[in-house]
Amino acid sequence: MTAKNEFVSLSLCVLTVSDSRTLETDASGQFLVDALTEAGHRLHERKLLRDDRYAIRAQVAAWIADAAVHGVLITGGTGFTGRDSTPEAVLPLLDKEMPGFGELFRAVSFEEIGTSSLQSRAFAGLSNQTFVFALPGSTSACRTAWEKLLRVQLDARTRPCNLVGLLPRLGEH
Repeated sequence: MTAKNEFVSLSLCVLTVSDSRTLETDASGQFLVDALTEAGHRLHERKLLRDDRYAIRAQVAAWIADAAVHGVLITGGTGFTGRDSTPEAVLPLLDKEMPGFGELFRAVSFEEIGTSSLQSRAFAGLSNQTFVFALPGSTSACRTAWEKLLRVQLDARTRPCNLVGLLPRLGEH
């Protein structure tokens, strides 16, 4: 891979799930694109889809099947309304769930929004050696997730450990 103190640029996809936004009005997706590129990662592809579990599942499945993609960042569709279906769309694709991500996201969100953090069904996991992170649709939630969790875990220099360091071993059987 690389020396332990070197940055590793990852190829990441951003998916916004929304019935009301366009790419031009998608502040959350744009925040994630700006944040990942500012951190030194590469945007592989960005899409915006309506809250349709099968369209979401098909898009995420295509990205996780692409060996060039290291991770997928999804914003939106993680709430409790009738149309929110990101967990139902994506969880069946995961080989392994990362329960600590959702738990920690809600814990750090609690500091900002109190008990409203209970309404988040944010989650993460691993699928076909690709990291998948599902975040709420608000820009502030995406900022919280990026600044407090993702930025450091997607940086190979983070100690004592980080997700990037696991990449060479994800395909072990």
